[in-house]
Amino acid sequence: MPKDLEGKPAVYLNPVYPHSFPDPFVLKFHGEYFAYCTGDAPDGNVFGVLRSRDLITWEYVGSAMQPLASRPPFYWAPEVIYDNGKFYCYYSAGNEILMEIRVAVSDRPDRGFVDAGVRLTNEEFAIDAHVFIDTDGQRYLFYATDFLEHSHIGTGTVVDRMLDWKTLERDPRPVTRAKYDWQVYDPARKEKGGVRWHTVEGPTVLKHKGKYFEMFSGGNWQNMTYGVSFAMTESMNFSDEWQQFSDGEKILPILRTIPEKVVGPGHNSVVRGPNNRELYCIYHRWTDAGRVLAIDRMDFASDRIFVAGPTTSEQPVPFAPRSVDRVSIKSTNWTTNGGELVSSGSGRSEFGFETHGPFLLELNFSYLDNDTSGSFGFRIGESVEFKLSSTERAAILSGMNENTKTIKLSDDFDPASAHLLRVEAGLSELKVTIDDAGRTARIVSTRIEGGIVVFADAVRVKMSAIELTRGFEELFETDRMPIGITIRGDGACDNGNLTLEPMAGKIAGASFEIGFADFELAANLALADSAKIGDYGVVIYDGDRKIAGRLTAHPSRQKIALTVNEHTVEVDLPESFTGDEYRQFRIVKQSGSTSAYLDGICVAELPSVSNASRGEIYSSVPVKIEMLRLTEI
Repeated sequence: MPKDLEGKPAVYLNPVYPHSFPDPFVLKFHGEYFAYCTGDAPDGNVFGVLRSRDLITWEYVGSAMQPLASRPPFYWAPEVIYDNGKFYCYYSAGNEILMEIRVAVSDRPDRGFVDAGVRLTNEEFAIDAHVFIDTDGQRYLFYATDFLEHSHIGTGTVVDRMLDWKTLERDPRPVTRAKYDWQVYDPARKEKGGVRWHTVEGPTVLKHKGKYFEMFSGGNWQNMTYGVSFAMTESMNFSDEWQQFSDGEKILPILRTIPEKVVGPGHNSVVRGPNNRELYCIYHRWTDAGRVLAIDRMDFASDRIFVAGPTTSEQPVPFAPRSVDRVSIKSTNWTTNGGELVSSGSGRSEFGFETHGPFLLELNFSYLDNDTSGSFGFRIGESVEFKLSSTERAAILSGMNENTKTIKLSDDFDPASAHLLRVEAGLSELKVTIDDAGRTARIVSTRIEGGIVVFADAVRVKMSAIELTRGFEELFETDRMPIGITIRGDGACDNGNLTLEPMAGKIAGASFEIGFADFELAANLALADSAKIGDYGVVIYDGDRKIAGRLTAHPSRQKIALTVNEHTVEVDLPESFTGDEYRQFRIVKQSGSTSAYLDGICVAELPSVSNASRGEIYSSVPVKIEMLRLTEI
């Protein structure tokens, strides 16, 4: 974890780029971040581009694209996606009244985009394009357009199927249209004939535990009610609109204006942090400099998204992965070239990491020769092997007991282009992804012994941006008890959660090893029976099985308490806390302090937990665990 000169955890303060950068979108590529914004660039081109290694320190690197030959005055909301050696920039252009969505293509992420000469949309007004790739490989384009005959007239979002990167099915269907007063843009909009005009725009879509979530901005940034919320559905074939979360009265937007502190936070995108585990909400907010770039942590708690912002105070910087030089256990027949590893091409080249348990590994790879008849992959102990054969257009993931899954590669898969390999070795399953969610294989996880070895057999392969994060995120998506979790009392996995129930009046628990000096421990918890209310939370044990730290909720007393080394801080729970809704309990131990968070908001800090060896979710009454995450920092 980065530290300042005094040894304290490093912090950041929003905005992270205090200059005009409206409608920000951030792409992570090769371990770096590229941000794109609406409008003209200083060099006469369009779409300013920033570059960063850590999401905090940003450098302006130029513009993405030359203006169109037809010279429309406005260029809005660029979003960039990478595939098979090409970067595709989706954007809207027009005169503000008439706007169309187009796509431009480049060989690199920071400049050189050339419009493909294609108008993707039919509507007179279409803006805020967002590409989403589903787990079955199907691509969708979400965007905003006008609904003039809807009950709440104004702009809403739609989705259309993509036939390829430059062609839509041309059958858009509504996703989220205005239905609440907080989404009013103008009560009597002159440009639209004086009608009461609503705005829902800026879609960005995520998939979590089989459900789809669309984040969007609603209302007018000048109004107190403006902010970001989300809608959800269980199927992309769902014929009705998605279910919205915020009504603006009982349930407020999840990111919203704070009077006299933050004005107009909105138009967000989402990206994973440097350790490839954390999620960050990227958004703009208004200052005297215009719409400036801000970031805040975000996460899921069952069917709910929460954003720990908009923050106005110092926040811990994004957690970093382990560097390659700290985790290498052996390297055979690889050479180093400008920070990249290149296999010899003759015989077998191997490069290994010692992990001592679950891990998340990301690396970029590409083949260097025309002859790609060899194979590239990895091995975990003696029980798991993953092997990619570009000539067979397939990758095979093999585990114990003939547990084998195949990732089929398309005919146009170019092994010479950069590709992302993501390996998640968790408690329940091993998941491997090439490039995007549509190329994923999963097998039952096995106990990890000896770490991971990456190999190239009779082929020259280049690897770069190798990032390792130790720990796990368990989502309980199967009915199997995850390996490495020990149950005290009665426990069962079902319907996406682990239920714990005390027996004979004793405390129930689900314990697991920690093994890291500094770590983040998070769990989404809810009472299994609202009629039975008791204490529950997270406890940390030292090497002698003594309690070193504990975060406890007391719903009946409306208190939450952090205890570390017999020192306790107790604060009031939010009025909305009842215990039967999933909430995220989170403990972050780093350097000389231990911090406790509830739904991403820091509630207490104490001196550091000493010698943490095991963690446990515990409860005096039946409790459900929807997510359990342990990450080394």
